[in-house]
Amino acid sequence: MLFEPLVTASLQLAIRVVMAPMTRSRAVDANTPSALMAEYYGQRASAGLIIAEGTSPSPNGLGYARIPMGLEQVDLFGFSMGGMIAQEIVLMEPKLVRRMIITGTGPAGGEGISKVARMTYFDMFRGLLTCQDPKQFLFFARTPAGIRAGKGFLQRLKERSENRDKEAAVAVLQAQLKALRRWDAKKPANLSEVPHPVLVANGASDRMVPSKNTRDLAQRLSNSELIIYPDSGHGAVFQFHADFVQRALAFVSR
Repeated sequence: MLFEPLVTASLQLAIRVVMAPMTRSRAVDANTPSALMAEYYGQRASAGLIIAEGTSPSPNGLGYARIPMGLEQVDLFGFSMGGMIAQEIVLMEPKLVRRMIITGTGPAGGEGISKVARMTYFDMFRGLLTCQDPKQFLFFARTPAGIRAGKGFLQRLKERSENRDKEAAVAVLQAQLKALRRWDAKKPANLSEVPHPVLVANGASDRMVPSKNTRDLAQRLSNSELIIYPDSGHGAVFQFHADFVQRALAFVSR
């Protein structure tokens, strides 16, 4: 049956085999389609229907490295898990990255990262019992300054009235925690091979990604600058946002 012809109102196929895109990591510099991709689909031209990849019209369409897109060079900013993803990107595509800013994060296999899931669920339960947003516990130190900073941060989150992101579903949270477990089990990469300028920041009392991981990350990178904010946790860059924004802008303008 698979090798019988198929005729519909819009298609005439020699056989009923449909192939999805499978060259997603084979684009070349500037994420343009390559000769290898053309060869790949040419070798499979006898399939009934081939769905090939095109060039992404927007950076939002770039879900992973080396798919067709068109950006020649970028500056990366990653917070928490985003900082882990940034490390992977710069190792996979060093020519694509100019500078990086990574905050509230650490290297693969970092100490204490395995405890993030347990801590997250515990603080969500604490938030439910106390009628508070869990981010107050997860992102900020339980000191007078940290509590004030958390309340201010949560208020600022409400300022944007248009084009707001949708609330993340439970499935998204579970996927993130699963990815963190994999990051914890992953062997640390040789980040000394990364020559790019990297600004690394965190709070002095991060419970989610213990601050010693951020210091370790900065030491592993050969061209890094480290900021550790006092009396703050995972959300230090939100607590000291005025200072951090100025430092970040100065860093990427070099």
